[in-house]
Amino acid sequence: MKTKYSEPTSGKYRHEIKLLMSKAEYVTARTRISAIMKRDSHSLKNGDYFIRSLYFDDIYKSSYWDKIAGVSHRKKFRIRTYNFSQDVIRLECKEKNGDRIRKTGTDITFDCARALINGDNSLLKPDDSFVTAEFLSLWGGKGLRPSVVVDYVREAYVEPIGNVRITFDKALRAGLSSVDMFDEDLLTVPIYPDCMVIMEVKYDDFIPKHLSMLVSGVGGEKIAVSKFTTCRDAVNSYKPQAISL
Repeated sequence: MKTKYSEPTSGKYRHEIKLLMSKAEYVTARTRISAIMKRDSHSLKNGDYFIRSLYFDDIYKSSYWDKIAGVSHRKKFRIRTYNFSQDVIRLECKEKNGDRIRKTGTDITFDCARALINGDNSLLKPDDSFVTAEFLSLWGGKGLRPSVVVDYVREAYVEPIGNVRITFDKALRAGLSSVDMFDEDLLTVPIYPDCMVIMEVKYDDFIPKHLSMLVSGVGGEKIAVSKFTTCRDAVNSYKPQAISL
């Protein structure tokens, strides 16, 4: 059963622009965007919503190193939840091909998600969807396993013309103590202690001219770094250094 927090996955390639901005730049951009764009259906009545994702990687750390190397065509898998709800849990594949992205996914049960976290894939069936089939293939072939938990709070706006979606992702944090995304005592660490915000602009084939001019006029630094690699680096930086004798 769907909930109001589950974001759609269309399976269509879309353009994506990312900006890293200060709190002041965010306030200015938000003021301008909220004046001409509507909140998305998830936050229209409830405001911002919390997203927690568990990203997976294989024994070769392919998702991490492909991103660092700038490989043109790459994929990463994650389990995603909204507002700590266990009603809808999504297994998703985010694919990047050149300057476009595509997100596909399928619902899985809480028991299935728990099993995957614990290294058991028996509750996930390959014939459920293309996503599950590919996930299981990588699980067995390359040792795909949980890598890092990523948290943030999302504020989202939409424009039907061009299927434009603009989001502000705030309070980005990485899970430090474990990869159990359902652990109520999971220790997380902030990625941007100075309250930096990630603005993402996604659209199909074009952005309406008035939105294009607005996006071009906001402050912020255009970035290509993913939340996954940023949080993975943060976790690594907290690990105790080995003592050489």
